[in-house]
Amino acid sequence: MRGKPRFILCNCTGECPGFKDMNFWQLLNYIRNELESEYAVLHPQLCVDDGERFFEEILKPDTLYVVGACDPRMQKKMFRDAFEKAGINFDKQVIPLDLRSMTTEQALEKVKQAFAQAQAKAGAAGQG
Repeated sequence: MRGKPRFILCNCTGECPGFKDMNFWQLLNYIRNELESEYAVLHPQLCVDDGERFFEEILKPDTLYVVGACDPRMQKKMFRDAFEKAGINFDKQVIPLDLRSMTTEQALEKVKQAFAQAQAKAGAAGQG
């Protein structure tokens, strides 16, 4: 894998009650400034047409992605085609996180763990 992991956050239009206790800007700024991230971005609804167009624009093969959104199984079902179209193996190159019903602090802890996992994956890929 090349480069640092990329972080993509979907907040389900900002209306989902599952995100009511999260400060998106605090979360994204922490990721941008404190974690080894290439970037951190927010999209309001990745599972609709403009979300797919967004993926077409930004996804690159041989890259790790951490995606904070809904249930990881739903993410795989809804996003897999866009990732595969970009030459990305969802199971190997995407770390999907369910960040619903969390405070900002809880989400930060989960994201920190995911970035540690991403670093381990990148290190293993570099040795193989």
